[in-house]
Amino acid sequence: MEMLIRNGSVWTGNESQPRAEAVAVRDGRIVAVGTEADARARIGRDAVEIDAGGRTVLPGFIDAHNHYLATAEQLASVDLRYPAVDSISELTRAIAEAAENTPDGRWIRGFSLDWAKFPDGRLPTRDDLDAATQVHPVIVYHVSGHHALVNTAAMLDRGIPESVADPSGGKFVRDEGGRLTGLCLDSATSKILPVELEIGCHGPNFHTLLPGQDTIALLDAASHEYLKVGLTTVCDPQVTRREMKGYREAHRQGVLRLRVVMMPLSNHLDDFINIGMAGPFGDDQLMIGPMKLYSDGTLIGGTAWFTEPYGEQGQFTGSTYWKPNELAELVSRAHAAGWQVGIHTGGDAAMEMTINAIEAAMRANPRLDTRHRIEHCFYPTPEQIGRMASLGIIPVNQPNMLCDCGDEFLTRLGHRAHRLEPMREELEVGIKPVLSSDAFVTSFNPLHTIANSLDRKTRQGQPTGEDQRLTFEEALRAHTIDAAVSIRMEDRLGSLEVGKLADIAILDDDLHATEPDKIRGIPIWKTILGGEVLWSGAAA
Repeated sequence: MEMLIRNGSVWTGNESQPRAEAVAVRDGRIVAVGTEADARARIGRDAVEIDAGGRTVLPGFIDAHNHYLATAEQLASVDLRYPAVDSISELTRAIAEAAENTPDGRWIRGFSLDWAKFPDGRLPTRDDLDAATQVHPVIVYHVSGHHALVNTAAMLDRGIPESVADPSGGKFVRDEGGRLTGLCLDSATSKILPVELEIGCHGPNFHTLLPGQDTIALLDAASHEYLKVGLTTVCDPQVTRREMKGYREAHRQGVLRLRVVMMPLSNHLDDFINIGMAGPFGDDQLMIGPMKLYSDGTLIGGTAWFTEPYGEQGQFTGSTYWKPNELAELVSRAHAAGWQVGIHTGGDAAMEMTINAIEAAMRANPRLDTRHRIEHCFYPTPEQIGRMASLGIIPVNQPNMLCDCGDEFLTRLGHRAHRLEPMREELEVGIKPVLSSDAFVTSFNPLHTIANSLDRKTRQGQPTGEDQRLTFEEALRAHTIDAAVSIRMEDRLGSLEVGKLADIAILDDDLHATEPDKIRGIPIWKTILGGEVLWSGAAA
């Protein structure tokens, strides 16, 4: 099949030829980028023609940190995202409403609860969920994905006694009388959820398997929502055997649609070492990429590890999943086995632990072009940024969090909030930061992410580190070609160049002539993957 996209405002992502007016495609790959005459000369007269009508033509967006299956589950669960749910009473109402339409005894799952935004400052408890239903086990995920709130029925279903001990890397929150409140922090979620597998303290466990859940149908439905916003490739940063089985089966049935890079969780490191496998491994549709590890907890949920405690009363001291020597050992073994690693890291204290682990592994087993990643990379110090540059570490950022949670960050961190995700500092020392969403935590719409990297403002309009803003061109690169570099696919994806896969997003506007605050609302006109139109907007 051949295709001609003409009359467009083409941004190629190729620094040697940044602009064009037409793109020609044959058999799923780009064969020409340039003038309309150039493009026509490379294809036959029967080629499908798309008149872009002056619209912006871009490489398909790459989300280098997107929990695809978990987001698919979120889309089919109770939506508790702020501002729709902005109080405990609204939480109770939403769960009660779901209970009315759920058979007794079946689990109810909600996503994206952000109790830091509740007006009275009181944390929700199992009693608030019990007020909604006592005949359904209920699990409500915190917006960070690291914490969860459950009701009494869920505790009984999972056999959790009041005397349960806190696991390594996590905590069961108790009230002043020592009674469990239902809040489970970080690795404590592993004990409370109906999980398919135990992952120990390798990270928060949201690898649930609920009765009646059809993973393939969820991925099928979610793929359309992703294509609708111009996403053509996602990297799932926490994959266990559960997710891998789902992605493989969706691929086999032809409903995966997007290109998916899987980051196996470090609990599977021994399994991969035993069979001699390391990423990248797979095909252009489904591939094993870096390995995922965890350093500290979540900044959104108050468990990121900073040198100085944070919070209104300095109440957040942070926590880690591993001791420094334990993390170093894991990273060393993964690196020695040939893996690229991506380490979840928030605070500067955790950052030191992470960088030390990577540096020690690289010294012990020198290897070129490692491309180790730091996921989130919220608060690296200037000195740590310099070390990252010298080690070739790639920061994978999510500026949507600066909007969604920026007001709380300013309150909890004070002046430190203005250096969260310091991408301008990173660029100045030669690092090319990557933009991503961390969906299900934030919106997976790439234009939301780009807009938030341009203005760095909170929901209430407060600036957070204006001097760290990206330019428009930098933001586009960070969500396309630089993202492709982070998953080792820049030879095939990330820019519109001859020989690369024809993954293309056409926006229903001239993006270059649009004010940054309007970018969020631009719809996608067409999404093309491998030369095939998989999404067409209403105006098509």
